[in-house]
Amino acid sequence: MHKASRFALALALTGLSVGLVPATANATPGRGVSAVTLFDHVVGDTQYVLKEITLAPGGSTGWHFHPGPVSGVVERGVLSHHDATCASDGVYRAGQAITEESGPGYVHIGRNLGTGPVVLEVLYRVPVGQALAVDVPDPGCSFD
Repeated sequence: MHKASRFALALALTGLSVGLVPATANATPGRGVSAVTLFDHVVGDTQYVLKEITLAPGGSTGWHFHPGPVSGVVERGVLSHHDATCASDGVYRAGQAITEESGPGYVHIGRNLGTGPVVLEVLYRVPVGQALAVDVPDPGCSFD
């Protein structure tokens, strides 16, 4: 995606009103995850961060929540998403958008169950000074 397209995506996604990826004891940090920051800007008391996130095959984000809403697009691969009840709450394929709510009441994990990488472009909108994501312990699921 070209720089201008990423900026346009960031601006477009800021209009979405609903709210994707890390430290506490017994937390479950991600594995097989890499990220590149594409855009980081503060407007008022909100920080807007656009990242390209890659999950390797078998990788996961670890269990976490976000202090602000998150919006993204799957660029490549298939992202499997589960909530804190261990239930699947979405499977997102290349070209599909994903939004995540914010706060400790929306604990979740993103997993790559495929054989190729999952690549996401994700826009975080968080209060200035807050982490983009907060790792939490596994809620008791048979996977991580």
